[in-house]
Amino acid sequence: MTRWIGAEKAGDLLKPGMTVFVAGATSEPREVLEALAGNRERCAGVRFVSVTVPGINHSDLSTLHEDARSTVFLVTPDNRWSVAEGRTGFVPMHYSAIYRYLEQELDVDVAILQLPPADRNGSHSLGISADFAPAVLGKAKLVIGEVNSRQPSVADAPRLLPGRLDYAVACDRPVPTLAQAKADKAALGVGRNVAELVNDGDCIQIGIGAIPDAALSALSGKNDLGVHSGMISNGVRALAESGNINGRCKAIDHGRIVCGATLGGIELVEWAGRSASLSVRPVGYTHDGAVLREIENFVSINSALEIDLFGQVNAEMLDGRQVSGTGGAVDMMRGAALSKGGRSIVALSSTAGGGKFSRIVSALAPVNSVTALRTDVEFVVTEFGARRIRHLPLRQRAEALIEISHPDYRDRLLDEWHELAANQ
Repeated sequence: MTRWIGAEKAGDLLKPGMTVFVAGATSEPREVLEALAGNRERCAGVRFVSVTVPGINHSDLSTLHEDARSTVFLVTPDNRWSVAEGRTGFVPMHYSAIYRYLEQELDVDVAILQLPPADRNGSHSLGISADFAPAVLGKAKLVIGEVNSRQPSVADAPRLLPGRLDYAVACDRPVPTLAQAKADKAALGVGRNVAELVNDGDCIQIGIGAIPDAALSALSGKNDLGVHSGMISNGVRALAESGNINGRCKAIDHGRIVCGATLGGIELVEWAGRSASLSVRPVGYTHDGAVLREIENFVSINSALEIDLFGQVNAEMLDGRQVSGTGGAVDMMRGAALSKGGRSIVALSSTAGGGKFSRIVSALAPVNSVTALRTDVEFVVTEFGARRIRHLPLRQRAEALIEISHPDYRDRLLDEWHELAANQ
């Protein structure tokens, strides 16, 4: 039997030594978190675990009490300082591995998440973002649901059955939204080149940000596209409403737009709540290799911070500082490699810092980690073109990457490559 309480009472349910899972993305329970921030003593000795999304989740759970600790899998501007101080533990994992860890290894005392209102049968849809919550809801000793009257209830989404919700907190607040990134000339060029690699009938996976948005805009001339993605943005909604995305060529989830989370503006939130074709699925499904290999012509499209001439990708560190996380890109790249007719694309503008830095480098700096192995990368795209480097010998792949680097850096990269090759 669900018991309704005020948000200020949620802290009374926490005890020192507990592990508390807090949902992220648009399922972040902000009403409860604000109440915990005003009742910090209840958070003493508590370990919080959350998969936060940069740009939409702004809580640093380690700040709820000086004796509270937090575990995260993505570094954001809001938790970066506590990661550096050691109050928050950053664990590098692919999305699929995070899900297995939460589901199979982590002992969860309390799970807190935001939910839409219950249906007539008393069950709650997980709303427009399911991602990691299903991994813990079956085993958490206590489930606290923040029931938001404005959270859309998606028909085809995981559900929290009657009796599984132990405590409920009523709230009425806007669903978190994410502003659309502005695409500059370079990003628009990258987007056009990405679109050239996508065929009618392909099923795409794509991230969020300026380059993914530019790529989606450039796909307006394609037909019968499908979507199977960890996240979807406003660009997916626009293509679905215009008929470019309909999923009619998908062998599994035929006609369905499959995602783990919806991250965009209020238009996307409202569309997700009324769409008859949207299927929200947990990461255990969206990023599962066995599922991805069954999707024919699966095309993964992901961004990066830099790539070196060996084909190694860094998508999470700058000058030795963790600025993001491993994420789900490699899961999708490997799934595309297993898909019949599949392709994976790493898309990035050729320079950063207003042209001061080349994103294609001779070798990744030792202080930066490798997100995607050189054996995982297939197509690389900049505003200067696209090259398929998979199966190319080292010298040819280096030459291919130099060809799509910014012209101002090509001679330097070629000289640096010759030096590297001479030492091998």
